[in-house]
Amino acid sequence: MTSGEVEVTAVEEKPTRLISGPGMLLVWFYGVMVVGAVSRSAFQISTEFDRAPLAYTLSAVAGVVYGFITYTLVRGGETARRAALVCCAAELAGVLLVGTWTLVDHSAFPDATVWSYYGAGYIFIPVLLPLSALYWLRKARHTVRP
Repeated sequence: MTSGEVEVTAVEEKPTRLISGPGMLLVWFYGVMVVGAVSRSAFQISTEFDRAPLAYTLSAVAGVVYGFITYTLVRGGETARRAALVCCAAELAGVLLVGTWTLVDHSAFPDATVWSYYGAGYIFIPVLLPLSALYWLRKARHTVRP
């Protein structure tokens, strides 16, 4: 390098964390829901899938959604926050759709899903969690830099 050249180094900034304060509690709850939904659906799919395939598949889908949301919260950054917002909105729509479906047509699901009756089998955490996460992620918009 000659005396007139300036060395330029690219500095990658680490994404701003989304798990500060209440975000950490969300990660904990989503982590618990991942374990609950995935383990329950894996057992039910492997042992009695023919009994209620839709219910067990929906529980597996819920577990995957919970896992992705957990990942995005831990990853942090604006892109992850936006992805989490979309997934939380889809999760809430799923909970409301399945919850209403189970109330209207009891015979549609021979066995409960994670989202049946708005998550009553999980102390209504499946309906409260996306509402809380959507609130937190919208609030975090002001603190997360792209």
